[in-house]
Amino acid sequence: MKRILTAVVLVPTISYLVLWAPRTVFIAVLAIIGAFAFREFANMADAHGFPVNPWIGAGLGFILLALPDENSVLLLIFFIAFGTMIAALRSDDLRQALPSASAMLLGICYVFGSWWCAARLREIDHWLLFFGLALNWVGDTAAMFAGRKFGRHKLSPVVSPGKTWEGSVASITASVILGFALFTNLGPHMPWWIILALSVFGNVAGQFGDLAESAIKRGAGMKDSGTSLPGHGGWLDRIDSSLFAIPAVYISFRLLSFLSA
Repeated sequence: MKRILTAVVLVPTISYLVLWAPRTVFIAVLAIIGAFAFREFANMADAHGFPVNPWIGAGLGFILLALPDENSVLLLIFFIAFGTMIAALRSDDLRQALPSASAMLLGICYVFGSWWCAARLREIDHWLLFFGLALNWVGDTAAMFAGRKFGRHKLSPVVSPGKTWEGSVASITASVILGFALFTNLGPHMPWWIILALSVFGNVAGQFGDLAESAIKRGAGMKDSGTSLPGHGGWLDRIDSSLFAIPAVYISFRLLSFLSA
């Protein structure tokens, strides 16, 4: 019941923020969710034995969110890479210097890099970002029902024993249906092959995102990334698929638009 009630609140709220909220409100919410998600990532990294400062990471993530283009993002990533290595040299245990610096850089790119892509997608068209989020909502639901009824072959038994290949295929199919329904009626007009490619690439990336977060949690010995969302665990548990799907949709859209021009 808690899971359902949380979803009833989250889905319309996120839909409003993506489609109709002022840009400043949207960016502010991205930053807040990013801070919570990065803190959960830092807790998991610490459980792996790699300490990450959540305040410094979130602060650098806020800067990344504010950057206007890919070139400035790339420069910041170089700065973070060198800066975290220098800072890690202060560690009492120098064996942690490299993994801690790497974890900091990964976490910033993982959470705030994806959110930067979300902001860019919204600038192109609000419905593109909505699609980048909704394809995993729809896909996860289809995978759950298809997996329960038809699932026979494990997708990744070590990382996520409950997922099946049958559920994965159902997830992709549902995302493709969503893509054609959305871009035929509401979103920007695109050739059918671009809609198909965006739907497949976005969904497959989202499934990898889900598995990646599950692997981090299992390695840390944690069931959930946090307790912020009743019935859903933490914010990372809720947005893990989107953190992979949104960059995939953004990069695919930019590339496919260039190829079709």
